[in-house]
Amino acid sequence: MDVARISELLAEYQIPSAAIGILHDGEITEAAVGVKDVTTREVATTDTIYQCGSMTKTWTALAFMQLVDEGKADLDEPVRTYLPGFKVADPEVTARVTPRQLLNHTNGIEEEYGDAGEGDDVHERMVENIASAPQVHPLGYTHGYSAALGYAILARIMEVIDGKGWDDVMKDRLFDPLELTSTTSRHEHVDQDRAATSHLIRSSGEGPFVSPLGYLPRAFGPGGNINSTVREVLALAHVFLDQGKARDGRRIASAEAIHEMMHSRVPIPDPYMFGPEWALGLVVCDWHGETVYAHDGSTVGQNARLRILPESNLAITMMTNGGPRESFYKKVFNEILPDFGAVTIPDLPHPDPTLNLDPSRYEGVYERPGARYEVTAEDGRLHLTLVMNPMQARFLRKPERITYDLLPVSETHFLMPSDDPLEDTQTVAIYDFQHGAAQYLHTNCRVTPRAGL
Repeated sequence: MDVARISELLAEYQIPSAAIGILHDGEITEAAVGVKDVTTREVATTDTIYQCGSMTKTWTALAFMQLVDEGKADLDEPVRTYLPGFKVADPEVTARVTPRQLLNHTNGIEEEYGDAGEGDDVHERMVENIASAPQVHPLGYTHGYSAALGYAILARIMEVIDGKGWDDVMKDRLFDPLELTSTTSRHEHVDQDRAATSHLIRSSGEGPFVSPLGYLPRAFGPGGNINSTVREVLALAHVFLDQGKARDGRRIASAEAIHEMMHSRVPIPDPYMFGPEWALGLVVCDWHGETVYAHDGSTVGQNARLRILPESNLAITMMTNGGPRESFYKKVFNEILPDFGAVTIPDLPHPDPTLNLDPSRYEGVYERPGARYEVTAEDGRLHLTLVMNPMQARFLRKPERITYDLLPVSETHFLMPSDDPLEDTQTVAIYDFQHGAAQYLHTNCRVTPRAGL
């Protein structure tokens, strides 16, 4: 691992620190560069604890599969079997939604769970609060990422079955059996002397600064609040590489459960940013013909990446206290992967200038609470305008409306380059044409319906 090169990339992207771990043929290689906090300048080490963000979902999914192994839960049994009071606005979804559809983000329930507080009953309250939550899309119709709610419902099922809070479920089912001493699900339990500080960046001139939000609300717990080190994230990865076993040979989940997590898949409408399919707590990527399993995570100022390559018997993770930047992660991983004889991350596709699209099929407003996209056309070229929350725009010192070009890759897929040097090119899917018009826009794993659906 070329630590000097990684240090150069950190400086280029103005990310305060990164810790990297590689598990290959059972052996771990680790490195850390940069500082935990730009104000104290304390050096990051491989023992620094970072926030996993949505990588937490892989942990939660694995613990849920233990319940399936034990016959206490079934992936295809309605949620109401375990939570009789469960209810959302759509009666069909109330009656039929299953744990599998929560795990793979096809449930379509809008994240209208209100303020569930910071107490031990947070997941119970979230479930109670969604009695009138509408659908973003019909049950099972398309993939649409749920940042908090879907996995909070799973957590509540786990709490009811195990008779304890989700935090204790995770400790008893995963953290202790895997002998993890630095991994926690509550920020209060993190060793603050080892914790990385979260950072944001608004401009290259200003540089990174300490985030005003040091951690996510407790509602994000099962979907985003685990804290860990790179070595202990690799302990999780080992379970997937060794068909359910820990490094010491202890059985954590059955081989059948691991197979189900990896092979029960649904298509992702935008296949280019992360991967073409979503499994149970894992994204499925295609790197030049090799299947790679992944999950990323971001909090307000930290970022985590995990890639598992079974064919190469390799897992690689990176945790940072800045970002996320897709191009940074790709450059770092592509520096490291060839050293282990592994495939590298493919580039995004190129636009296809020969495509002759009818702009009217895409134009319109796509909107849901907290997200609004306006697709327009000028001289036959499509554009997307992101409408930001005014408070967020002021904090980030950005305009409330930011317009991007949409460069077609196919009839439904587009590149969305940015003029901002702090932004990478994004990918967008606009799809499901009915009555001559696209019904959904999918970007950064989130789905947004055409207004009026």
